[in-house]
Amino acid sequence: MSMLEMKVPSPGESISEVEIAQWLVADGDYVEKDQAIAEVDSDKATLELPAEEAGIITLKAEEGEVVAVGQVVCLIDTSATAPAGAPKAEKKEEVKAAPAPEVKKEEAKPNPGPVAEKSTSYAAGTPSIAAAKIMNENGMSANHVNATGKDGRITKQDVVAALSAGFDASAVSGWGGSREQYRERMSMLRRKVAERLVAVKSETAMLTTFNEVDMKPIMDLRTKYKDAFAKHHEVNLGFMSFFTKAVTEALNLFPAVNAQIDGNEMVMHKYADIGIAVSSPKGLMVPIVRNAEQMTLAEIEKEIKRLAIRARDGKITPDEMTGGTFTITNGGVFGSMLSTPIINPPQSAILGMHNIVERPVAINGQVEIRPIMYLALSYDHRIIDGKESVSFLVKVKEMLENPERMMFGAKDPQAVLLGL
Repeated sequence: MSMLEMKVPSPGESISEVEIAQWLVADGDYVEKDQAIAEVDSDKATLELPAEEAGIITLKAEEGEVVAVGQVVCLIDTSATAPAGAPKAEKKEEVKAAPAPEVKKEEAKPNPGPVAEKSTSYAAGTPSIAAAKIMNENGMSANHVNATGKDGRITKQDVVAALSAGFDASAVSGWGGSREQYRERMSMLRRKVAERLVAVKSETAMLTTFNEVDMKPIMDLRTKYKDAFAKHHEVNLGFMSFFTKAVTEALNLFPAVNAQIDGNEMVMHKYADIGIAVSSPKGLMVPIVRNAEQMTLAEIEKEIKRLAIRARDGKITPDEMTGGTFTITNGGVFGSMLSTPIINPPQSAILGMHNIVERPVAINGQVEIRPIMYLALSYDHRIIDGKESVSFLVKVKEMLENPERMMFGAKDPQAVLLGL
């Protein structure tokens, strides 16, 4: 028997420990080389742990356990041969092959229900962290799942099996009248975010200034060029690239907004690394578009798309989310009318975008209906004065309402701005 010890690799600089978010395989499974066997949470990102060799796996850490970088978390018997039949490597794909809409198929037969003889252990009928998440998303209770885990615990595979087999969807419509409760352990990433946000509120002099933007010029520009832009650059033209470009131009004029405090010194940046807040299955993440001040709109759109896909798929690395100098967050995609975003430390300012609503406004003495977006700039008053913050936001507004100002001296500024 030849045993390989798998140790936790370092996810990035300054990270000394991680948390086992969930095992994607069970103890005793046969795994293939490079198969994802676990998801691990650090205080910056969630990463997959691939098997270093093929063989039968023995788990040495529990889900939710915090382990040090370099600690052995599992053993792989590399001398074992693959069992006959379907390989275990398909287990993760099986999870993705059972989306929530499947439970609504009328032809699906009800799941047999709870196991006939449950354990008397306190764990009986209690879902794991991963299982509870899937059950919550699909409106399932413990009565819909046949628990096969140790001491009657509900595993992720049990929930997936119940979804694949189908269950009575009418039984979970609405709240269902249940008095059940369940607990979910906060991931290491979520706990770190919580600590940082509390620290921002207590350690910075944060204020927020507001303004509004008439989005008609940009919306007209997008309508005119969106097809040609998509065909020429193979990426869609969105609002975020315009905001990023406007922000980088304004940061050049007001460098304090792009600066940071380090002790008794201000760290000024001659570049703009813009963090773009994106929603992912693991929560809000802020990947960085580096040297955005040198990018065209098409390059910004491509980089945002690349980073958003990596964040959504859980493949983004800590290095791709560190080192930003300014952040943009778009609550408007979720319907937010107005909010006060919290600074992303150690940065000194963050711009919040909101939803676009048609409102009556005065244009040249006449009342017109225009698509208006509210903007919010939260900033650290210790390093940014009120005049600078207001002037910065006004400059962003001017850039957005006059897109040609983003490219000075162009004969056809709109076409040049879009790289056409």
